[in-house]
Amino acid sequence: MAVEGGMKCVRFLLFFFNFIFWLCGLALIVVGILVQVGFHKTLLIHDVSASAAPVVIIAIGVVIFFIAFFGCCGAWKENYCMVTMFAVLLFLIILVEIAAVIAGYVYRNKLSNIVEDSLTDMISGYKNGTDEFRSTVDKLQEDLKCCGVNSSSDWRSFGDDGNSVPDSCCLTLSTKCGIGAMTDAAKVYQKGCHDALEAFLKKNILWVIVAALVIAGLQILGIVFSCMLMRGIRSGYEVM
Repeated sequence: MAVEGGMKCVRFLLFFFNFIFWLCGLALIVVGILVQVGFHKTLLIHDVSASAAPVVIIAIGVVIFFIAFFGCCGAWKENYCMVTMFAVLLFLIILVEIAAVIAGYVYRNKLSNIVEDSLTDMISGYKNGTDEFRSTVDKLQEDLKCCGVNSSSDWRSFGDDGNSVPDSCCLTLSTKCGIGAMTDAAKVYQKGCHDALEAFLKKNILWVIVAALVIAGLQILGIVFSCMLMRGIRSGYEVM
């Protein structure tokens, strides 16, 4: 006899949550790839621990992708072994996520140093960088409305006069507007990009944490439904 009543509902709920997990895994893979491409394209982040983050995101996405597919098959076929393996693997993923959150909390203060080192490298490589690299740096300053690392004075080596900055530092963008205007607050942003970029990254990290908590909640529900389905199958329900 096929799974009936409440157990049949559990089966479909487990299948549904696994489909959500599958989409989450796919989303993590896409986000990880986009971030990795962005890092290599802009060269703004050179710290090994920072550049490894997208790789970890991709790896977790791939694992979740295949575990969710495995869970969907187990729920649909009502296969006890597959459902059990799914629950065990999901539990291990939660442990890894907890470890990642702890590591992120421990190294949270390192973000400021990573941002400062990366912005410093960005400025030193601006003059001899590719057009694409300079365009990325200019866009960063334009979007964040900032100039240099901690102030516009960080661009002192940009021009021969020691008093010029890229045009992207200007309050009103125009050709050669930054020449001889490094300390002119009426023409050039005096605030550096460090604080603005750090705030931007922390805001996005917060959203990542919220998303991680939501996914963790779904994973816990997935384990609960898996255990319920395993119990139902062991109680003598026949596989459909």
